Amino acid sequence: MRWKGRRTSKNIDDRRHTPRGVSRAGMSGAGLIVVVVIGLLFGVDVTPFLGGGGQVAPPQANAPVQIDDETEEFVAVILADTEAIWSEIFANSGIQYTPPVLVLFAGRTQSACGSAASATGPFYCPVDQRVYLDTSFFQVMEQRLGARGDFAKAYVIAHEVAHHVQNSLGVLEQVNRAKSRSSQAEANALSVRVELQADCYSGVWARAVDKRFGVLEPGDIEEALNTAAAIGDDALQRAQRGVVVPDSFTHGTSAQRQNWFHRGYQTGDPNSCETFAVDQL
Repeated sequence: MRWKGRRTSKNIDDRRHTPRGVSRAGMSGAGLIVVVVIGLLFGVDVTPFLGGGGQVAPPQANAPVQIDDETEEFVAVILADTEAIWSEIFANSGIQYTPPVLVLFAGRTQSACGSAASATGPFYCPVDQRVYLDTSFFQVMEQRLGARGDFAKAYVIAHEVAHHVQNSLGVLEQVNRAKSRSSQAEANALSVRVELQADCYSGVWARAVDKRFGVLEPGDIEEALNTAAAIGDDALQRAQRGVVVPDSFTHGTSAQRQNWFHRGYQTGDPNSCETFAVDQL
């Protein structure tokens, strides 16, 4: 993906310089990095991947924080791309798009949805309309999930921004009301539809950003599809437990995540992402 030297977003809240509670140096190497994936992005406990029991070393006082300026620039470029595309899409429907703020943090910070830690993974908080990202998650993708490449990372950011799009359109509020009247299995099924719609919106964004800026390179879409496959509920449960429990799915299977991303990319139309209007996902 071609991204260097391009416009960056100003809607970045970089808290890595003043980590709250846990420093990067306080993480137990690859151990805590892997724990990142137990959060909202996956909804599945993958601590068995740790192999060593998943113990987290205590934070070290006054430990330095490594600042990766290239990572910050990359995130800011991708966020700027989402702003450009969703602003245009919303404007075409006569709606004003207000972009989210993306919070970069190291170890732990606070959100309006509660404490955000490495273990929660990337997530969107609809209360403060911010995306939270500990960029060590990108190492998890590469080292433990085999999801490599810049566009794989861009897909993660686009997916979380897609939740902001859903929030802006009132989808999340409607789903939360429906969940409050549902059984756990039914609530999980609604969560799957939310996540697959976000995957589809990510595909819509991918097509639009390439059409507008010509940023995609050969293999980029495959990177996104590989990432979608790696984080399917069935793939994660099979790796963790050796058995798949469909009623507990909250994000969709590998095939579903790939299919809905691909649908968005192929059509370039947000209206094709109506996961709540179809019987078969």
